[in-house]
Amino acid sequence: MSNAPYVPVLFMLALGFGFAALSVFTSLVVGPKRYNRAKLEAYECGIQPSPQAAGGGRVPIKYYLTAMLFIVFDIESVFLYPFAVAFNKLGLFALVEVVLFILTVFIAYAYVWRRGGLDWD
Repeated sequence: MSNAPYVPVLFMLALGFGFAALSVFTSLVVGPKRYNRAKLEAYECGIQPSPQAAGGGRVPIKYYLTAMLFIVFDIESVFLYPFAVAFNKLGLFALVEVVLFILTVFIAYAYVWRRGGLDWD
């Protein structure tokens, strides 16, 4: 069993990690170091940070729901890549499966939309 088909993938992975590490290291070495009180404080969308969050430190559930919806729909879209790669080999079977999959995703999207999960109050 040869690992030759994975060499380009491993090369790109190493190149990506190397570029990320080099970028962070370069910014630490070359970047300006003018620290002040405002830069060392927590960033809260341009307003003065408060010592305690509004409402006693609780975070609205809307943030978590939005994050979970993003993850669900993002992961569902990733499942389409294997079909795209092997579509010619699978033929009509792949077409039917992809249509059913996309239909399921759109039904879930319509359900979330109708329930108000995409409305930001």
